[in-house]
Amino acid sequence: PFTACINHCGVSMERFKSNRGAHINSCYDATLDEPPVYEETNFSNEEHRTVRPSVMSAFGHDTLDRVPNIDFYRNAGSLSGQRVVRPSLQELHDVFQKTVEDDVEKSDGTPSDDLESAEPLDSSKGAVRFGWIRGVLVRCMLNIWGVMLFIRLSWVFGQAGWGLGIVVILLSCVVTTITGLSMSAICTNGVVRGGGAYYLISRSLGPEFGGSIGLIFAFANAVAVAMYVVGFAETVVDLLIEHNALMIDPINDIRIVGCITVVLLLGISVAGMEWEAKAQILLLVILLVAIVNVFVGTAIPATEDKKSKGFFSYQSKIFLENFTPDFRNGETFFSVFAIFFPAATGILAGANISGDLRDPQAAIPKGTLLAILITGVTYLGVALSATVVRDATGNRNNSVPLGTVCNGSSAIACDFGYDFSSCEVESCKFGLMNNFQVMTMVSGFGPLIIAGTFSATLSSALASLVSAPKVFQALCKDNIYKALYFFAKGHGKNNEPIRGYVLTFIISVAFILIGNLNTIAPIISNFFLASYALINFSCFHASYARSPGWRPAYKYYNMWLSLFGALLCCVVMFVINWWAALLTYGIEILLYIYVTVKKPDVNWGSSTQAVTFVSSVSNALSLSGVEDHVKNFRPQILVLTGSAQNRPPLLDLAHSFTKNYGLCITSINCFRASVYETVSKFSPVNEDTRFYNFFMCSFFLSLQASGLGRMKPNTLMIGFKKNWQIAGNLEFSDSCHDSDAFDFEYGTVMLRMDEGLDVSHIIKAEGLFRKSRKPSQQVLTTRGTFTDKKFASKIRPKAPPRSSICSCWCYPPPPSPSPHLLHLFFFFSVSVNSVPPQIAKMNEKLMESSGLFKKKQPKGTIDVWWLFDDGGLTLLLPYILTTRKKWKDCKLRIFIAGEPGRSEADREEMKSLLHKFRIKCSDINVIDEIHIKPSGDSTRTFKEMIDPFRLHEGSKDTAHAEAMKKEHPWKITDQELSNFEEKTNLQMRLNEVLQENSKSANLIIVSMPIARKGSVSDYLYMAWLDALTRNLPPTLLIRGNHKSVLTFYS
Repeated sequence: PFTACINHCGVSMERFKSNRGAHINSCYDATLDEPPVYEETNFSNEEHRTVRPSVMSAFGHDTLDRVPNIDFYRNAGSLSGQRVVRPSLQELHDVFQKTVEDDVEKSDGTPSDDLESAEPLDSSKGAVRFGWIRGVLVRCMLNIWGVMLFIRLSWVFGQAGWGLGIVVILLSCVVTTITGLSMSAICTNGVVRGGGAYYLISRSLGPEFGGSIGLIFAFANAVAVAMYVVGFAETVVDLLIEHNALMIDPINDIRIVGCITVVLLLGISVAGMEWEAKAQILLLVILLVAIVNVFVGTAIPATEDKKSKGFFSYQSKIFLENFTPDFRNGETFFSVFAIFFPAATGILAGANISGDLRDPQAAIPKGTLLAILITGVTYLGVALSATVVRDATGNRNNSVPLGTVCNGSSAIACDFGYDFSSCEVESCKFGLMNNFQVMTMVSGFGPLIIAGTFSATLSSALASLVSAPKVFQALCKDNIYKALYFFAKGHGKNNEPIRGYVLTFIISVAFILIGNLNTIAPIISNFFLASYALINFSCFHASYARSPGWRPAYKYYNMWLSLFGALLCCVVMFVINWWAALLTYGIEILLYIYVTVKKPDVNWGSSTQAVTFVSSVSNALSLSGVEDHVKNFRPQILVLTGSAQNRPPLLDLAHSFTKNYGLCITSINCFRASVYETVSKFSPVNEDTRFYNFFMCSFFLSLQASGLGRMKPNTLMIGFKKNWQIAGNLEFSDSCHDSDAFDFEYGTVMLRMDEGLDVSHIIKAEGLFRKSRKPSQQVLTTRGTFTDKKFASKIRPKAPPRSSICSCWCYPPPPSPSPHLLHLFFFFSVSVNSVPPQIAKMNEKLMESSGLFKKKQPKGTIDVWWLFDDGGLTLLLPYILTTRKKWKDCKLRIFIAGEPGRSEADREEMKSLLHKFRIKCSDINVIDEIHIKPSGDSTRTFKEMIDPFRLHEGSKDTAHAEAMKKEHPWKITDQELSNFEEKTNLQMRLNEVLQENSKSANLIIVSMPIARKGSVSDYLYMAWLDALTRNLPPTLLIRGNHKSVLTFYS
């Protein structure tokens, strides 16, 4: 192995060079980069299969096993490398026949409709990728350093004082820092693709949360473009007014300047991410120069003009005076916080272009957290409260001699030679409380502050203009909202969302034309906060689930801190604007419901799935410590259906019993792996709530294996075996499960429909014909079952030479059944006109009856023949049916057996019992003629039915009779018939009574007869059931486990 590895290193060096220095496992076989190739192989037992060829591995011998490699763990079409399919367990353990398509689609169960599966971008064509500084740090700082820094920060310190002002800034930083920590944990828990906040939330909490927040987050960024551009336009219009250069009027000038600005920004964005990044760098330089200009200005001695406007450089007395808050005009701490906080909502600017980052897992945590630190320190550092008083007149004539004593809130200015006491009786235009242009006045060079304001607004607008289409494109690619898939297409080397840019441009221009964005601003801030809340909750949720897949590389987070951050974001939403918060929650809930109802076909392994599993296990364990109580009994049904599509009526009726409130497990029992391969291709009907289990074991073991703790079946549901008379002994004995079910104290339910239950032959034939037919051919598919080849050859018509379709027929068995059957599927060409009408009608009725319980039932009755007290299951199940929407128009009719002459008394007793059970019925019928012997026709039919299975040992001598019993132990003896003559007659008589009273019922429910174990043969018992339910509407035979499932106690 060592030599093989060394020899392989030469080839590996070439691959190392061609892969731009990326690490490659030197012992990795290059042939694995290609799709699996299969060879035709003949085995010693003359079996012919296609198998994957073995290769020389690092172990020095031919083997199908592969060494661990990252390519085995990629999604299909991975951006960072080609996925390789590892050999399946079946190939290593038991070589099944495989195809390349099966391996590609089913090898690892990962969804193909994921961003990971998008078309790989070819970096050799010049795709731009950013590092953590240009891609995250710069963008976040530009977005956080908004116009708030130059226009409203001084007002915040004036209202709240520098004491509470620092609290406002620190509280904002706490929210953003916690969100940054949570985001760092999420984005280091696997590969991050394009989509930013949407991608992080959707892959953590699932498409319901991600789809709802992704749409409103993209919309918020689009409207934020308009907000920032309007802020820029207002500053420009103020300059035009100052220089008397208005074009029309202030409002229309704002619209004109805003639209022109958006067009220019759109041009920069469409030109490519490289141009946009260069523009951001330029804007950052201007902004940094403006900030430095402020600090320089505070250190320059104040001129008389600046003193008249309240600026006296750094003074300790001013510092102490401005420590306490001085809220005016109805402002409070929370209102001031609400005005400042939107300045801190730019921390997702870097994450929003995650698809354009070179290493988003490293860049997002590092750049975001550092940006929060730098901007937070900057806001705290601009301590203008130490240099400017709250009120000033701006009038140099208000100067007074030093040491003059003044009164009021402006008395501190007298210590520096100015008396601003007039501001207490009339409004002044200068000072922290009155002048939004304090920054310009304090700075060393005023025009630089204007340039900084331009830079802050344009950089934020440009970042939002890029973020909105990127997030929206990722949302559309996932196809959660199918109507929006048009915007998923990208263009150019960076897969730019040109269509998204155009849509964002249209939205921003529309809001710019509105002109006044004061109303929409709180909603946008709440949209951003909702995203922060969900990012924090995603981190908490993933940690709380304790899924082994939650392994973030970033360790400096805490699940409870994330939960606190999520709650804090929700509180801040209401602090900013309560009605905007309610509107945000309302929109998000509606979108969540929409996505939930649509059920997008994606599976991202969200923490919601993990928490659901943990909760299920916890609840199951808690149930295990509680004894069952009759009041909480509900049917938990194990349905023996075979393949889930074979017997639709059985599944539909079982689902009606359990609905979403009980357990319904469907299963098939077999022993051969080949059967498993066939059956596993079928899955249960999606809209029904049930579990589908496959047991490669006996029915006896499946009764023991089903369920978990208290969540296990208590009722077995099976279909009546219509062909029991012609089934083989082994197949027949496998179908008689009542005895095993009774041994495990299961309630038992058996459904019989005259048309039959099994449509598997039609399903299989349809599948075969779809593969074989030509597009122009029509197909009619059924199954043929015959007892011998001669009979089959007699009824098989010859194919005409033309005008043919592919078909096969299903004929009833011949009159004389044989225990050995020849099951034929034959396909031949026949004329449509030659298909026997009775065969077509038979199949039509079978298919029609297969959907009987799926549709709403017409007005009618459910006739309950409660003949034996089994604990109440025979009464409870039909009552449950009447509570379902499909059965609400059906009334219960109760039939009981009564003694002759006691009909009225028996009826009153049953009426009283039903009243105590709170079960309503339309009628109670007492049948007092059940003891009468059945008619001669019924007896004759029964004897003909069981005659092929009788031993007829009565006419033989004792030795011969014993030999016959040993040779045919499954046959019905004369002694057995004699012993159970009364019970046999009862079944025939009951059928006659059912024919008289319940022939028109929607559903008949009858107490199931019990056969004593070891005394009644299988064939006699099946004859009883056949005689009891023959020629009736759909009939359910029910027998509870004789433990009470009904009670009248509270």
